[in-house]
Amino acid sequence: MLRLVRLALAGAAAFVLAAASPADSPVNVPEPDGIWTGPQRGYTPATLSGATVLTIDTLDALMARDKPVLLDVSLADRRPAGFPSDRPWLPAHRSVPGAVWMPNAGAAPLDPAHESLFLKRVADLTGGDKNRAIVAFCHPECWGSWNAAKRLVLEGYRAVHWFPQGIEGWQERHPTTVITEDAAWTARSGGEAQR
Repeated sequence: MLRLVRLALAGAAAFVLAAASPADSPVNVPEPDGIWTGPQRGYTPATLSGATVLTIDTLDALMARDKPVLLDVSLADRRPAGFPSDRPWLPAHRSVPGAVWMPNAGAAPLDPAHESLFLKRVADLTGGDKNRAIVAFCHPECWGSWNAAKRLVLEGYRAVHWFPQGIEGWQERHPTTVITEDAAWTARSGGEAQR
């Protein structure tokens, strides 16, 4: 009987650990030296050297104080396999109001032409001011926003912020809005090529 109780407790403990969200996980992911080139979905570090990691509270304060450039680097939705080609595919991307959406700008590797385009677009958005506050985000447990922020740090931007809670973290407290892909990013990157 005692053995059955132990087995039941062990099974319950395994279920709880498996059901824990990544934020509750004891996984300690070391920060890579440069851009992360592994899988884009998965546990991310709690830090980003050269940048400030934000919570929803610190993001709210930064937005009220500094009016940062908000960079959403979430991937665009793909047309589902088998979706009829004669039907319009009109996904709606919801994000932080005022964000500039550059789908896949946090990819790694990012070919030199697209990396140059990303850095040029950020320079345009900041007016060339490397002290302007910038916030990179996408979704929780996604390396895309970590990589985008790291690229900016490596480029010499001094007020880079990373919001790892992403769109989902924002919408726990605030409404999101439908935004479209940044026209300059889409036009210069070939649009679909970035998906």
